[in-house]
Amino acid sequence: MIIILHPDASNSDPGYMKLMDYLAALRNIQIKTHEIAGVEQNLTEIYLIGDTSQLDMHQIENFEVVERVVRVSREYRVLGRHKDDHRASHFDYNGVRFGQDNLNVFAGLCAVDTREHVELMLRALRDAGQTCTRMGAYKPRTSPYSFQGHGAACLSYVFELAGKYGIKVIAMEITHDEQIREINQALELTGKPTGVMLQIGTRNTQNFELLKSAGRQKEFPVLLKRGFGITLEESLNAAEYLASEGNRNVVFCLRGMKTNYGEPHRNLVDFAHVPVVKQLTRMPVCIDPSHSVGLRSAGPDQILDIFQATAQGVVAGANMVLVDFHPHPASALVDGAQALRLDELRWYLEDVRIAREAYEARCRLAASNN
Repeated sequence: MIIILHPDASNSDPGYMKLMDYLAALRNIQIKTHEIAGVEQNLTEIYLIGDTSQLDMHQIENFEVVERVVRVSREYRVLGRHKDDHRASHFDYNGVRFGQDNLNVFAGLCAVDTREHVELMLRALRDAGQTCTRMGAYKPRTSPYSFQGHGAACLSYVFELAGKYGIKVIAMEITHDEQIREINQALELTGKPTGVMLQIGTRNTQNFELLKSAGRQKEFPVLLKRGFGITLEESLNAAEYLASEGNRNVVFCLRGMKTNYGEPHRNLVDFAHVPVVKQLTRMPVCIDPSHSVGLRSAGPDQILDIFQATAQGVVAGANMVLVDFHPHPASALVDGAQALRLDELRWYLEDVRIAREAYEARCRLAASNN
């Protein structure tokens, strides 16, 4: 059960303390309080965990600080989409809206290699009217001998250049909770010229201690990739770990499933699950066509497979696209075989725009028939 308080209700209000006294007296019920800082107002949600089936919703709604009560109808208590649940399915971060009703493109370097390449990438994004990117500083690799990323050593110049070129949000993968501190410290030292969305990769989807650490901090939103060898339910529960610790600004990313049935692509594209995730949860849904396809191949129509996979996800209603670009793919230290070239950026963005318009037209058609 979720108890939603009136906006800006304070824990010093007599009505709040009266409600908490009532809840504390409930037997076998665990109480978790989540405070959400918005642009214009603060919201408080209280989660009752346990057997709440016998609780009287109307009695709780009669407390003066309570706006409404939602009875949880799905396993994902915080992020789930429940019956009669009108909570927001979006959040704002550093001037960028992330929701189930809009679309952001994060084109950039899978792994930062040189300052020159970072600047070329960010300049191209600015010139194309983009304000978001991906930049990998910490890279988990299958082989211990492969390039693992520059780590904290590159953060300062990445953030400074992002500020120079008007980039508002950088998706950046982390593999350890210490890296959250390093990112925060580098942002402070550079004067916070940009924002960071922490990315938890497919290998760490069930690294529960990392999930808890990323969930306990509320400074940065989190992009969680689906585990490539586990079920969708298991991956959505991983997202719930983040939210249950306090950070509900989570974007869920589909990045393809690891199976030989996907060959010759790197993974089996799972973008048909975009509407499924939006039906089950209130999370915006991201797609990663680069790691799904994994190579630069094109059909007789001369459209690259990565473009085709992107369009599939966007037409299905994706809210974010995470895609690899590189100034010189042949020299990239990570995943150069799948990276798009800078001269293909405008073509790619136009293709995304066409796919998004098709999705919006489909939404209008569905609305007119219901």
